[in-house]
Amino acid sequence: MIISDLTKISDNQGSSCGDSSNVSVSIPVSSTESEKSVTNCIVSPGGMKYFMPTSVDGSQVPFQNQSFDSLDKAYNFYREYGRLGGFDVRKTTEKRDADGTIILKHFVCSKEGFVDGSHSEGIRQRRTVSRRCGCKAKVVMKIRSQNRYYIFNFVELHNHPLASESGRQFLRSSREMTVSLRSFVFDAAKVNIGCSKAFSLVKEMTGGYSNVGATLRDFRNFNRDLKEFVGERDGQMLIDKFKVLQETSKSFYFAYELDGDGHLTMLFWADPTGRRNFEIYGDAVSFDATFDTNKYNMIFAPFTGVDKHDRCVTFAACLLSKEDVAHYNWAFKHFVKAMGRNPVVFITDQCPAMKVSVPASFCGDNGLVASKHRLCMWHIMQKFPIKLGNRLCKETDFMEKMKTYIWSSNLEIDEFESGWKAVIGEFKLEDNKWLSDMYDIRKSWIPAYFRDSPMFGLMRTTSRSESENFFFSQFHKQGDTLCEFWIRFESAMHRQRNETERLDHESNSSKPNILSRWFIEDDAAELFTRSIFYKVQEEILASCLDMQIKRMSEEVDGVTHFEIKDVKVKDKLFKVTVSKSHAVCSCKQFVMCGIVCRHAFCGLKQIGVTKFPRSLVLNRWMKVAESGTSLESNVVCSDYFKMEQVSLKLTNLWFDFRQILSKAGVEMDKLDYVHKIIKQISSDFEKYDGDSVDFTKKDHMAAMVGEQPVEEITILAPTVSRNKGNYFKRLVSDREKAMTKANKRVRRCKECSATTHDSRTCPKKKKDGGAVVSNML
Repeated sequence: MIISDLTKISDNQGSSCGDSSNVSVSIPVSSTESEKSVTNCIVSPGGMKYFMPTSVDGSQVPFQNQSFDSLDKAYNFYREYGRLGGFDVRKTTEKRDADGTIILKHFVCSKEGFVDGSHSEGIRQRRTVSRRCGCKAKVVMKIRSQNRYYIFNFVELHNHPLASESGRQFLRSSREMTVSLRSFVFDAAKVNIGCSKAFSLVKEMTGGYSNVGATLRDFRNFNRDLKEFVGERDGQMLIDKFKVLQETSKSFYFAYELDGDGHLTMLFWADPTGRRNFEIYGDAVSFDATFDTNKYNMIFAPFTGVDKHDRCVTFAACLLSKEDVAHYNWAFKHFVKAMGRNPVVFITDQCPAMKVSVPASFCGDNGLVASKHRLCMWHIMQKFPIKLGNRLCKETDFMEKMKTYIWSSNLEIDEFESGWKAVIGEFKLEDNKWLSDMYDIRKSWIPAYFRDSPMFGLMRTTSRSESENFFFSQFHKQGDTLCEFWIRFESAMHRQRNETERLDHESNSSKPNILSRWFIEDDAAELFTRSIFYKVQEEILASCLDMQIKRMSEEVDGVTHFEIKDVKVKDKLFKVTVSKSHAVCSCKQFVMCGIVCRHAFCGLKQIGVTKFPRSLVLNRWMKVAESGTSLESNVVCSDYFKMEQVSLKLTNLWFDFRQILSKAGVEMDKLDYVHKIIKQISSDFEKYDGDSVDFTKKDHMAAMVGEQPVEEITILAPTVSRNKGNYFKRLVSDREKAMTKANKRVRRCKECSATTHDSRTCPKKKKDGGAVVSNML
């Protein structure tokens, strides 16, 4: 058979591929060390080398007259033979009869034929390579009766070296983005893990790069194909998905707006869980725009609050193409419509558009209580070094003195104003315009002016909005389509809500240590979540250790008045009025934060209260805060999340398979048994191939990001926006410019080490060069 193949090949090879003389002798020649176990090299009398696979089991080698039930099965058989032998296979020539039935089909080595290397002059060509070398190895299939096919001709020898043992992993037949690999890449992208890291993770899971079954380029190509699958249908597909969510859950709210050309410009959504959370925790809402979350540079702005564990909770979100009054008015209008009421306090940064939009949108129309607009203190405090200079803020005690009056929530209005003026006068800053502007708007950001408003920690410590923006940055990327953005947003929400469930479990399944002998602390441990209890516990301990009662009145109608000195607050007496069921303190901490202050606890302890007064327990801080809400969160039907269920099943199967391999260990008998069972399962599946419908790559992508619209696209993808927060147009402060310049590596001339030029334009080099020329002359 080998001699006949050599004769066929020699008779048909051109001068560029082999000798045209007849072959009568075959001489085995030793191959390189890497090829010994894969190929056998044969040299013709004319010196042409031919290669034949030797590492393939006899049952997997094609032979003349071998029959198959279909062309697909024949092709898969020859493809597997090529994978084991070290070459790729492709389909070529075919013949059909009058009915269109294929009667003859060629399966050839991928290096069959030649590539035309000609190109047009003047046109720069890409650097490409050709693997075609006129190889004649092939299998020719011919039809028999009853649509069965048999091998009519089989040429086994190749005119090129076959892939080595280590190189077979890079053959096309060895590389396939299977359903599990595609799912892994897609799931990894949900948590901002790119293709490169996902490829490395699969390598660690499978034990080596050769076991992955695909290359890094295949991973990246799938990600590219996923974006192309969405393409210009991006806006339409996302809105269609929202419509499906609304059909399956009446509590899912969304709204969108198009421009005159039909491009999506504004999008708002609030899911059932977010709307339920607003009903419980929506007294204070923070709103801040973030950027670089999608390929259209649309602004992503979540509505954020604080939950019962003192963690950020997202109520709703929007995507806007511009940062102007009209867009913010639209978003705020739909936020109120979705939630049914205004928040008590609405906190933003100093955006001029929000300054106009917030009062207009959260007003007292339609019988609603108007919201109070407050500015985030964290954002303003960050500007002090920028506006006043690092020397003043970091090398003097200016900031320490200023923070004493800015941050304190115990000061009265007149105390703050006198303290501010004293510090400004001490450092001679009366003429500073920025400080004057901040003083003019003091009622919107200084705690002394809104001690009667519930803030629940949104204006103190670190900015909640900045924390929320950082949280979402772990999921989103600048190049995301809207469909990808939504998938990543859902993943972020799942993490946030899973963390809440974990904290719920910890609060309900254990009890924190009690540090005092006061029974009210035990009661607090039963009522409040863990994080809030620790804050209450701190106040209880301080009431026992740091308080001094300066005056106590007689009890009148069950009410007692105290004047209490806090040893940690200088020159301040706190007036406290307590009864068995309530307490009021002049520090107003309970009004602002919803947590009883240490001064009130001192008064309650003095009159012998042992049970936590229920009038001092806010539902938002309790373990059972969610009970009794009007909106249900788990109302989306499970059919919509079929892809998530499939992904979970694949993960569980992979985990079980790894467990089986772990039990088998390194014992060959057990591993052979596992391999035998896997082959049996594969054989069983092949029996049902005729009845099954192929789950194509396109079907899989549709299950991931949504079906492509079948009708005309009425919602076009957004146009690329240009906002002040986008990277290419972001306003950079002098401070940031200085920091960037300081961190930048200084380029120096290699000749004289100067920083004003490089070695190509160095004056010293030109001078020395001129001297050398003069000497030569």
